[in-house]
Amino acid sequence: MLIMKNITEVTEFLLLGLTTASELQVPLFILFTLIYIITLIGNLGMIALILLDSHLHTPMYFFLSNLSLVDFCSSTTVTPKFLSILLLEDKVISYNACAAQMFFFAAFATMECYFLTSMAYDRYAAVCKPLHYSTIMTKSVCAHLAAGCYIIGFLNASVQIGDTFYLSFCMANVVHHFFCDIPAVMTLSCSDRGISEMILILISSFNVLFALFVILISYLFIFVTILKMHTSEGYQKALSTCASHLTAVFLFYGTVIIMYLQPSSSHSMDTDKIASLVYTVVIPMLNPLVYSLRNMEVKNAFIKVVEKANFLWG
Repeated sequence: MLIMKNITEVTEFLLLGLTTASELQVPLFILFTLIYIITLIGNLGMIALILLDSHLHTPMYFFLSNLSLVDFCSSTTVTPKFLSILLLEDKVISYNACAAQMFFFAAFATMECYFLTSMAYDRYAAVCKPLHYSTIMTKSVCAHLAAGCYIIGFLNASVQIGDTFYLSFCMANVVHHFFCDIPAVMTLSCSDRGISEMILILISSFNVLFALFVILISYLFIFVTILKMHTSEGYQKALSTCASHLTAVFLFYGTVIIMYLQPSSSHSMDTDKIASLVYTVVIPMLNPLVYSLRNMEVKNAFIKVVEKANFLWG
């Protein structure tokens, strides 16, 4: 009887990075450093703004502050190592560091998925049940939804990392990616990975499709309610309150579907890298911009904070 064991000879992985063209390394380093700085300022600034302005102490902005925290953590999990690859050619990452990066990225990506879902439910309650909104979206409900997002994120990451590193890694250690993403690392295994790939696809499919189902049902009710509105003012207000969230949903789920919900045989490493760049580096930068540029409450809160700072320093 043959007993399968996890025999791993690999102690470190080599990340190939985004490109091997040496003339592009410095320009890309400058570009992605600027993006990372904007991401840090945007997301941490959004969190600070929501904490400082009492007018933003509502369920919608509670979820937005958590989304900003997840975006900040997600970007920080991947970007610093990515930048060191571009500038210093520091492509080596230890086995444990690779597993840690994979775990936290999977956790934060799952959290983002479910926070966007929670925000869709919040918008449904605000537009479709305005008279009961305060009793539906209580502090307790918001806290439980947020806690659920974090718990599901860490549970999902634990299962997927266990599924990946149950496999054996014998000789191949060159990851054709700029970070330790699960599909890219899984392809290096010297053991049969058919079941592991199936588990990855099933779990990812469930998370994405379940969350999308809730979001689509929420917006179906929202649009039906909007169409029944008799005043243009109410119509415009309802649309504007959902526009930013819908933009964030399309950005996130579009790239995730391209990346994960396709069979491994049709994966292109270049396509995967571009999709990964969008949801690891670009989306965390865009989310606070999307919510601030299209939201008068955020703009007004920012102006008040700036005026208060000028008064204190003046």
